[in-house]
Amino acid sequence: MDLPVLRTDRLTLRPLAEADLDALAAIVAAPGVREWWGATDDAEELRDDLRQDGAAWVIEVDARVAGWLGVSEEPTPDYRHAALDIVLGPGHQDRGLGSEALRAAIGWLAGEHGHHRLTIDPALANARAIRAYEAVGFRRVGVLRSYERGPDGAWRDGLLLDLLADELR
Repeated sequence: MDLPVLRTDRLTLRPLAEADLDALAAIVAAPGVREWWGATDDAEELRDDLRQDGAAWVIEVDARVAGWLGVSEEPTPDYRHAALDIVLGPGHQDRGLGSEALRAAIGWLAGEHGHHRLTIDPALANARAIRAYEAVGFRRVGVLRSYERGPDGAWRDGLLLDLLADELR
């Protein structure tokens, strides 16, 4: 998927470049982020995760790397939708930037790619992320039991949320 550069009042989403990977790896390893991202011991595995098969934006604030937003698409016409994932560095959290980045990405995915439904699946215990997603219009679908392995190696529940394009706030 060829991603465009998207701009809002406070941030820019631009396609991920290889040169961004070190800054993003540092964000993922930071306290307040690493607890939710998962195991990050293998640097090359982390780089592959961040590349998201070429469908990832870097979130820039004041021309500096502030985070990452990944997209995966289900192209089958009868099930067509997109799934999102996002991470912001600790200094950029709790400022509404995650919601702003999601609104920009969802607007483009719905308008240019025709996605009528989007999903996101944070850890059930990640209240900060869930608040940001619900502020955009995502609704809780259900709990995904023992959904992902956390950085401590224990299985933890996830929360599936979805949003129909016309519900975007």
